[in-house]
Amino acid sequence: MPLNQSLARGATDVPLIEQTIGDFFDDMAARQGEHEALVSVHEQRRYSYAALRREADRLASALLQLGLAPGDRVGIWSHNNAPWVLMQIATAKVGLILVNINPAYRTSELEYALNKVSCKALVTMKSFKTSDYIGMLRELAPELATAAPGQLQAARLPHLRTVAWIDAAGADELPGLLRFSALLESGDAEDPRVAATAKTLKATDPVNIQFTSGTTGFPKGATLTHRNILNNGFFIGECMKLTPADRVCIPVPLYHCFGMVLGNLACMTHGSTIVYPNDGFDPLTVMQAVQAEKCTGLYGVPTMFIAELDHPRFAEFDFSTLRTGIMAGSPCPSEVMKRVVEQMHLSEITIAYGMTETSPVSCQSSTDTPLDKRVSTVGQVQPHLEIKIVDPETGAIVAPGVPGEFCTRGYSVMHGYWGDEERTREAIDGEGWMHTGDLAVMDADGYVNIVGRIKDLVIRGGENIYPREIEEFLYRHPKVQDVQVVGLPDKRYGEELCAWIIPKPGQSLDADEVRSFCTGQIAHYKVPKYIEFVTEFPMTVTGKIQKFKIRDTMKSRLGLQEEKTA
Repeated sequence: MPLNQSLARGATDVPLIEQTIGDFFDDMAARQGEHEALVSVHEQRRYSYAALRREADRLASALLQLGLAPGDRVGIWSHNNAPWVLMQIATAKVGLILVNINPAYRTSELEYALNKVSCKALVTMKSFKTSDYIGMLRELAPELATAAPGQLQAARLPHLRTVAWIDAAGADELPGLLRFSALLESGDAEDPRVAATAKTLKATDPVNIQFTSGTTGFPKGATLTHRNILNNGFFIGECMKLTPADRVCIPVPLYHCFGMVLGNLACMTHGSTIVYPNDGFDPLTVMQAVQAEKCTGLYGVPTMFIAELDHPRFAEFDFSTLRTGIMAGSPCPSEVMKRVVEQMHLSEITIAYGMTETSPVSCQSSTDTPLDKRVSTVGQVQPHLEIKIVDPETGAIVAPGVPGEFCTRGYSVMHGYWGDEERTREAIDGEGWMHTGDLAVMDADGYVNIVGRIKDLVIRGGENIYPREIEEFLYRHPKVQDVQVVGLPDKRYGEELCAWIIPKPGQSLDADEVRSFCTGQIAHYKVPKYIEFVTEFPMTVTGKIQKFKIRDTMKSRLGLQEEKTA
């Protein structure tokens, strides 16, 4: 029956899971212990469900031996690998809250994140490409050089006590840091404290914190519970019709909900096999992994699929085992979806839409969604959730076909922003509706299309960036008087940042100096591609800066066109 207003409720015939992540995972491991759970191609590691459970129990025991207790926060600062998923399971088993640290973070962002949630322990890679993680930690905490493992007392990181680094065989010792392998070996897979602690936990307990950029200029810690993300992972897998026969290639980052919920938890809740092709994204290793591991599913943001489709060796690979997957993270161009279906054998690929604060998925297409809807919408409401499109000014639900703000309510809405009740109340209203700030349209059949953003959010290659955060940082430059940051359309990344800067009187400033100021302090994807120096900003009579005029001026000057997106 066609809808007469933009309000939809998901099915409730399949009940919500009311277990903790640890209990649910243990039940799955008990049912199919010898089935392959994880393949980490770049590490040459394979784990059955029983082996993954055993290692997670050892790690959980080791974390308790560090003196950590339920509710304590433990950071993970790493690209994709087996230790990451072991940390995800182990922390959940003993009530620790895993804090996802973006591997692109630099010193100021890392310091803020660790201190905001009072992290007591951190597991990190040593380095990755040009990122020297240990070097950045030592810059923040020179006390590491002389501290005994587990006894760090750093002036700038006052809560942090233990840093463990993900080591390779034969690696040198690092003063003050604990090897992850040694940490794991110190645990006991039969430690009775693990099971005893698990019995004290509830599904509604916080289990994960993910940082989202905020309009205040500082990231907010979206706090998610077992119930939030376990159920979201389950229903995402249901949309793809996952079974133990499925093997899902996950090249998207684990620090983001896309990797750890849509990836890890969707697989774990269906007994499927997780395949990591590499620690970071590389299109060639993705295609190699799909073929070698006979993957049935593949994930990615649109730019990843484009990189694979346009790779010079694309025709060499056999994609015939592929069936399903997810394209998400930023608006999905219709033409890319069509190419993926036709050229990569992904006849049942789905599109998912959501935000970190909603665990993350609110809408998803399914394997049997008509192709025209799959390539032009983000699907329909997920089970046990409600969605509505409202007039941003009045809050009234709009008619089908009328744009408005996308709101969602149900089990997936976050516990709140860590230590920030005011921001939580701004995001979640008194009736429990999460206000996303996204502009959307719902058709009479309940299919949703995301058409824009109320806030100034910029999505670059799947990374959410709030211009205000970049503006706040650039204001620190001694020669910057004023700055405005906007997003401009980009064929490769969807959007790129552009900064208009008014230098202080009498000061000369160039683009290279601005970029140099950013390097090592903010993530590379937050550094503006376009930097212009101006004497004034376009404003309204009341003095409000008109960012759309900045965007229009730059698009005209650079000859940029908006990408048509689903």
